[in-house]
Amino acid sequence: MNIKKDISLRPYNTFKIDVKAKYFYKFRYVTDLQIIFSNKKLRSLNSLILGSGSNMLLVHNYEGIVLKNELKGITVTKIDREYTFVNVQGGENWHQFVLWSLDNNLGGVENLSLIPGTVGAAPIQNIGAYGVELKDVFYELTAFNTKTHQVETFSLEQCEFGYRDSIFKSKVKGQYIILSVTFKLTNKHHFINDNYGAIKEVLNSKKIAEPTIHDISKAVIEIRSSKLPNPDEIGNSGSFFKNPEIELSEYNKLKESFPNIVSYHLPNGKIKIPAGWLIEQCGWKGKRIGDAGSYAKQALVLVNYGDATGQEIWNLALAIQESVKTKFGIDITPEVNVIR
Repeated sequence: MNIKKDISLRPYNTFKIDVKAKYFYKFRYVTDLQIIFSNKKLRSLNSLILGSGSNMLLVHNYEGIVLKNELKGITVTKIDREYTFVNVQGGENWHQFVLWSLDNNLGGVENLSLIPGTVGAAPIQNIGAYGVELKDVFYELTAFNTKTHQVETFSLEQCEFGYRDSIFKSKVKGQYIILSVTFKLTNKHHFINDNYGAIKEVLNSKKIAEPTIHDISKAVIEIRSSKLPNPDEIGNSGSFFKNPEIELSEYNKLKESFPNIVSYHLPNGKIKIPAGWLIEQCGWKGKRIGDAGSYAKQALVLVNYGDATGQEIWNLALAIQESVKTKFGIDITPEVNVIR
C-alpha cells in the first residue's frame, strides 16, 4: 500500500489551509479499508476521512492518517413507474452527480446544484439548499464500520437526519466511512420546487413561467455563483455557520429591539434567523483580519484570502460568535467540521 507521510493537505481542502497529515492514503476499494483497519499500527492512529475537503477547517497538523475517498461509479439499480434508484459511490463529485441526473432527466437534486463536496460527505450533514435537503431524495447508504470492518446498510430512518445533521455527525461520529449512497429520483412527474424567493426572481427575469428541473438547476447555479466565492479563487468552505432556530417567545422579544430582523417561521413552531443577517448586523461583512475575513457578498462565508492559518480562521469565527451572542443573545454554531 502506498501510504504517504508528512503530506501537505493544502491541495485537499477548499479553505486552502496549509497543514500536514502524518500519514495520507487514497482508498479506491473497500478492501483497502479492511487492510488498513486490520493493521495494528494503522488502526491505533486517529483517522480523518476526506472527500473534497469542502466542509472542514483544519486548524492544526493532523497527527493521524488521512484517508481520501476515491470510490467511483454511478449505477441505476431499479426503475419503477415513478422513480429511478441510483447508487452513487462516495468519492463521486456531488455537482457532477447532479448534472448526470439532469442529463438523464431524473429529478429531485436540481435545487442542490453547485454544492461543493463529494457524495459520501453529503449525508453526514444532510446537505440542503433552496428548500430541498438530501433526506428528501435519500433511499439508503452503505458504510464501512471501522470497528468491525464490515459493510453495513443504513435506511432513511436509521440515518436520523436533522437540520445539517445525521447520526454520522453525532452518535456514531468517526465510526463509519460512507461508501455509497442510493437516491430515489423522479423519472416522470417531477416536483418543481421554486418557492424560494431568489429562484422565483431569476425565473421571472428570464420569463420562465413553467420551469423544468433544468431551469431550476440553472437558476440555482446563477444564484450561488453570484454570491458565493469560487474555492479555486478564494479559499472557503461555503456557509460557515448554521442558521439558528429560536423559540417564538425569544423572537418576539428580539423583534421589539430589532424590528427589521429577518426571520422564517418553521413547521415546528420555531423561528429561523439567517446567520448571515446576524453576522452582517454585527459589522463583520467584508471585514478582513490579515488573510482571514468575512466575504463581502455574503457574511456567512468565511474566507482565506491567501495564507491565513486554520487557527486565524477559527479565531475569526470565535470572535463572530461572541459578537452575535453579545448583540442578540443567540448562539450560532459552525456548519463546517472544525478539526482541532
